[in-house]
Amino acid sequence: MPSISHVENHFTSSEFVRDIVIGMADGLTVPFALAAGLTGIAAASTGIVVTAGLAEIAAGSIAMGLGGYLAARTDMEHYDHELKREQEEIINTPEMEEQEIVDVFAEYGLTRSQILPVVDALKSNPGKWVDFMMKFELGLEKTEPKRARNSALTIAVSYIIGGMIPLAPYIFIESIASALVYSVIFTLIALFLFGYIKGSFTGLKPLIGGLRTVLIGGLAAGAAFVIARLIS
Repeated sequence: MPSISHVENHFTSSEFVRDIVIGMADGLTVPFALAAGLTGIAAASTGIVVTAGLAEIAAGSIAMGLGGYLAARTDMEHYDHELKREQEEIINTPEMEEQEIVDVFAEYGLTRSQILPVVDALKSNPGKWVDFMMKFELGLEKTEPKRARNSALTIAVSYIIGGMIPLAPYIFIESIASALVYSVIFTLIALFLFGYIKGSFTGLKPLIGGLRTVLIGGLAAGAAFVIARLIS
């Protein structure tokens, strides 16, 4: 009987996609809401909207990128701290660490007699033993050394790209009312496509993901516009 080749197509770049989602989501909604809100002010002009929008995109991309950098650095430092502690525990309290291996596999229904050979195998390789405890006891994965830098850049660039979509009509169209119409159209299309693609990656139905993102972005911009009208 010929063997059947089984290929599993799992998506493995979740951190990269997460950073794009973080940057694009805020980049599309925050400048969109700002531009719509400024358009609601009677004395506003396209020049004012563009200036404020570019300033917000610059500040927002820096802040979001820095936040991503600090989050990734925190994850790396936490991993290193726990790694050192596990290495010390394996040396100082090996019996407790062995029992923790047993406890991990017992949750999967294995008996002690089935688990003990695995315990012995891990004990013979301290490096793998530590790796096992980090992953299965603590649920921690080692991150790439360049993760913090890459995360910051990905989030910042995604924010800039997202932010320029609602702002672009104000750059090329002199009439602020017309610019608002095109900004709404372009941004809602971009929000839908963004949500659709994000849903494809995350397992959510793409259509639902697209409509949900449009709803959230539209509500944010609508609220900003109404508030600006009320206070102007």
